[in-house]
Parts: sequence; C-alpha cells; structure tokens
Amino acid sequence: MRPDLDPEQLDRYSRHIIMDDVGPEGQAALLDSSVLVVGAGGLGAPVLQYLAAAGIGTLGIVDDDVVERSNLQRQVIHGDDDVGRPKVESAREFISGLNPDVTVEAHELRLAAENAADLVAEYDIVVDASDNFATRFLVNDACTLAGVPFSHGAVFRFEGQVTTFTGGGPCYRCLFPKAPPAGTVPDCSTAGVLGVLPGTIGCLQATEVVKLALGYGESLDGRLLAYDAAEMSVDEVPVAPNPECPVCGSEPAIESVADASYEGRCALTEG
Repeated sequence: MRPDLDPEQLDRYSRHIIMDDVGPEGQAALLDSSVLVVGAGGLGAPVLQYLAAAGIGTLGIVDDDVVERSNLQRQVIHGDDDVGRPKVESAREFISGLNPDVTVEAHELRLAAENAADLVAEYDIVVDASDNFATRFLVNDACTLAGVPFSHGAVFRFEGQVTTFTGGGPCYRCLFPKAPPAGTVPDCSTAGVLGVLPGTIGCLQATEVVKLALGYGESLDGRLLAYDAAEMSVDEVPVAPNPECPVCGSEPAIESVADASYEGRCALTEG
C-alpha cells in the first residue's frame, strides 16, 4: 500500500480523506486496487466514470465493440466524435482526462473461454457490465473458480437489477441455473432501454466495488436489488446458495471454464 499521498492527491480525494471510514489509508487502498470492467457500454460507462473519479488505481476494460451514435443516449463516457472508434480507446481517453492517477489497461477483445481465466486472475475485483447471458455465465465461472469477487448488473426497458458475488455465498448460476432460450429475451436494440437507467444500476455497481476495495460495509452478496424506474421502487430478493450448483455446489461439475459451453443455454460441455 502506498504510504503517502502527494499534495495533488490530498486535494483531489479530500472528500474521501475527511471521512473517518475512508481516510488516507482507505484512499491509498483504492489507488492500489485493480478492477476489470467487462463491457464499456451502458453499464460500463458509469462504472468506469465513478471508479476512475474515486481513484481506483488500475482499470481494465474488456470490449470488442465500436461506438455507435445510438449508444450515446446512455453511454455517457463516449461522445459524438467517438462514433466509429473502439469503445476501449474512447473510454481510455475519457478516463485519462478525468484522473491521471488511473492506469487504464484496454483489452480490445471479446471475453471468451480462451482468455477469461487469465484476464480475471490479473485483477482484484471484476464488474460484469455485459449485455448477454453467455458472457454473464462466463464471468461468473471464471471469477468463482478464481475466488475473485464480482458485481453483476443488468437493465431492460425501465427495469434493472444488481447484486454482488464474493465467493463466500451463492454465485450467478445459483440465481440463474440456465440461460433462457435464444430469442426469448430481447436486447436493448430491439426492446429499448430508458437512457438514465444504466446510470442508476452502474452507480450501484461502482458503489459495491468501492466498498469491496475499502473492505467496508455490507455487500449485496446473497441479495439482489430489483429496481423499477417507472414505479420508482426497489425490491430486495434473497439469493441462496444452491448445493447442486455446478460451479459452487458441494460436487461441482465445472472446475474450469473449459468444462462449460457458453453458447445456447450455457450448459456443461458434453463429452
């Protein structure tokens, strides 16, 4: 951990430092933390923005997409001049302008079974800001097997959900044993999403990450928050460990991401 903060850092993070529950030691812990954000879109944008502002020292970004004009209604770290650019490069530029303390590691690729374990192993915490079930299951399996905590978020029209998995309780497969059949759950490009909604859910994910990095407070491990922006309501849903879970259960069938298929229903690989 860094023993001292320089004068610019004392100024930049002064509102953290004056908090008894953070202080200079807590800010130093944030600066020494590394976080991998999977997805630089609607959820990833506010996550990256607030983690960078908070002084998370190393931010890894995984995304193989480019900025489209239709993204700009909700993906607030990208601008009109970024249309056509890789999202990881647009995000890197935004973060560098916001906080020079942050080291950005841009991974312009799609998270896959071939690279997930190695990427996850490089970071203290992971954020699942993806938009599809295959990636969500892959993030879960890679993090659960590696013992790396991760925050999960998802949005749909006016509704969002957020939870955290620390490895000491249930995992994402306990909550969703199987992905729904292909085509049964429309994505944002077909169903739409309220532009501010990813900001709300992404900020909650960023809050969970900062608390994990500080070692402070209670996480959402074992609880899922379901947010309805239309009704302005939040429901808390308990999430219990599944003893038959193929990843974190008593007799796990998945001991490596190579043991599962991340297409279709995200099931075990037969053979």
